[in-house]
Amino acid sequence: MSDQNPDTALEQKTSRTILDSILDSAVHEMNRERSGLLLSGLSAGLDIGFGPLLMAVVLTLSPGGYGDLGTELLLATVYSVGFVFVILGRSELFTEHTMLAVIPVMDGQASLGQLGRLWGLVYVGNLIGGLSFALLATLLTPGLGVVEAAAFEEIALKLVTHDLTWLFVGGVFAGWLMGLLAWLITAAQETTGRLLLVFIVTGTIGMLHLPHSIAGNVEVLFGLFSSPAISIADYLSFLALATVGNAVGGGVFVAALKYGHVVRGAD
Repeated sequence: MSDQNPDTALEQKTSRTILDSILDSAVHEMNRERSGLLLSGLSAGLDIGFGPLLMAVVLTLSPGGYGDLGTELLLATVYSVGFVFVILGRSELFTEHTMLAVIPVMDGQASLGQLGRLWGLVYVGNLIGGLSFALLATLLTPGLGVVEAAAFEEIALKLVTHDLTWLFVGGVFAGWLMGLLAWLITAAQETTGRLLLVFIVTGTIGMLHLPHSIAGNVEVLFGLFSSPAISIADYLSFLALATVGNAVGGGVFVAALKYGHVVRGAD
């Protein structure tokens, strides 16, 4: 029988403890071999594609569509599935590292060069994985009878029909939420709590249709591969602005602010 006090077991981690855990984890990732980071990023890019694919299935089979509350809630829920696979599976996602990998640089434990190396390898791996998944999904899944090409087009158009300012600002909010998720996941002490956090935070991104550079990479590629309505220019504009926005959101609104308040005496 355990002697541990239940109150102690449920005690929240302090902000300093969370920061120290993030520093240890991020420095470890920065020192990993290039091939390990690239393969982890590739795995994440592949796995996250299941969320957008399930969205296409919902749009195909549901009598509703975008704008219908029930369908929107279901779409946000299945959008989160890919993030569950990635985050609980401990693969590397660029948008998590817009917060995680910035903090060691701010703390003086890593250089900008190391940050660029980590970001570059994980980002390239994520994009290649997403490209591979989108190509396989658009070629093979329509034959299963549960996905129509029109659903792939609809998902992509939902992201690329906005102006460039919205893509950047929406990307900032998506990066902010992903950085916050990475912080909260570190603070959570049980798998159930982490799972719930992933569904809440990434479901919010899905519900608001915010441009997430990695999941959105798959969504827009769906349209690019299946519809003439989406062009290479649409894809590149989305990817560039979503990526920059994500980096600003995670780096400024989470990494800088969380680090700043903790090192200035937070408990």
